[in-house]
Amino acid sequence: MCGILAVFGCTDNSQAKRFRIIELSRRPASGDQPLYNEDKTVIVTVNGEIYNHKELREKLKSHQFRTGSDCEVIAHLYEEYGEDFVDMLDGMFSFVLLDTRDRSFIAARDAIGITPLYGGWGLDGSIWFASEMKALSDDCERFVSFLPGHIYSSKQGGLRRWYIPPWFSEQIPSTPYDPLVLRAAFEKAVIKRLMTDVPFGVLLSGGLDSSLVAAVASRHLVESEAACQWGSQLHTFCIGLRGSPDLKAAREVANYLKTRHHEFYFTVQEGIDALEEVIYHIETYDVTTIRASTPMFLMSRKIKSLGVKMVISGEGSDEIFGGYLYFHKAPNKEEFHEETCRKIKALHLYDCLRANKSTSAWAVEARVPFLDKEFINTAMSIDPEWKMIRPDIGRIEKWVLRNAFDDDHKPYLPKHILYRQKEQFSDGVGYSWIDGLKDHANKQVTDSMLMNASFVYPENTPTTKEGYYYRTIFEKFFPKNAARATVPGGPSVACSTAKAVEWDAAWSKNPDPSGRAALGVHASAYEEQRDMKNANVMNGRSHKLQEGIVEKTATVV
Repeated sequence: MCGILAVFGCTDNSQAKRFRIIELSRRPASGDQPLYNEDKTVIVTVNGEIYNHKELREKLKSHQFRTGSDCEVIAHLYEEYGEDFVDMLDGMFSFVLLDTRDRSFIAARDAIGITPLYGGWGLDGSIWFASEMKALSDDCERFVSFLPGHIYSSKQGGLRRWYIPPWFSEQIPSTPYDPLVLRAAFEKAVIKRLMTDVPFGVLLSGGLDSSLVAAVASRHLVESEAACQWGSQLHTFCIGLRGSPDLKAAREVANYLKTRHHEFYFTVQEGIDALEEVIYHIETYDVTTIRASTPMFLMSRKIKSLGVKMVISGEGSDEIFGGYLYFHKAPNKEEFHEETCRKIKALHLYDCLRANKSTSAWAVEARVPFLDKEFINTAMSIDPEWKMIRPDIGRIEKWVLRNAFDDDHKPYLPKHILYRQKEQFSDGVGYSWIDGLKDHANKQVTDSMLMNASFVYPENTPTTKEGYYYRTIFEKFFPKNAARATVPGGPSVACSTAKAVEWDAAWSKNPDPSGRAALGVHASAYEEQRDMKNANVMNGRSHKLQEGIVEKTATVV
């Protein structure tokens, strides 16, 4: 992966005065950046991977390629098709392209926003694009998160959407559920992402999504080009507090799939010590994102030390299939589907941001097969009645996905893993992780500070001490109004949107993004834990709820 920084200075609305591209890092074995067309009149800098570059090269046989980079096709596609080529790209990408012949330029971001991109404006009329907000904060008066699925054209003077899938309108689909079609679409998405010339593995939490990624990858690895270079045994990685639900489940899945499994541990204190560095890299103060980014950041550091440069991850499934536990309360299929559409549209502000920036901080690339364009179109065309959670007939969250891989003849996973209850990553690494964060924030933020939060932070005011604490760290690194405006807000329960909080009146009294806030749904809901703690105190017993809640002497291995 490469970071990009492009600056355009304008004397008027149509003419570019200067152009600068700075390569922040290099893509291994892919050619140095920037990339060019034959006569170097078209210049491209790009962050991402184009999975269909070989097919695209077949359409560009009249062009002479200078490198083996999968991203060089962008320059030649522009020559051949002008600005209307972006939808031909199958992959994750952010790029800026300059046509020196007329000094025009375009910038574009992939369909879902898997790779980051920001746009900014300087007082001198310059227009900036960068992979990280910190690259713009000193020079731009205003900057924003560049919208996914959009292209900016200097010729047309603004943004336009290039990605307009059927589900984007939020109209209710009616295609009957076919488990084999869904399975085939996901397997194809995973196989695409085995295209690599670097050491790689799968992030395996032991939950449904990552386990399916690992199961499919391990089945098809032997027939991939990567196996010739790196072997046919898949590497898997997991992190957690000792005794956490994820570590146990991941170990079982890895044993079942016969992967070479790497298990990492961290303590609550180690996570707390990393918070400032995490927030600096992920560039947000969103509570859920920080909770989940910290263990992912610590894990990526260890993965990097092993020489691994790419990982495949399970982000996106919960948004597509309504996998978060609050979907249990969806009143009908219409609201269920509309919420999944809202969640996918916001992924670039949450899970995509976390997965990319937590790994990129250590020069590790994260690929996400659930967010493959073709797979999303297949999954989002299913009549949402099939996705509805129906305990009365044995359908738990993401039943359509679980059922698609429930193969008795050639099992992908053990049944109890295939039907394991949803655990958000920040919960699964160990319930005491979130509890420890809250305890730490309570020591840093006084009642008076929280009471006056609306005066200190009038925009997107934090409502909890934990949120206030993260906000103070964020503001230290990113003090401009433009920076804080890039972070979404609003009430949330178990990762819901503000709209879905309306599904249960009790949720408004318990606004926490953890899965355990889904009272009456999660097996270890906060309400049940409070009752257990009170009972244990009354009985004079230890109220330690999870094995290995805090292990001060443990170190990351």
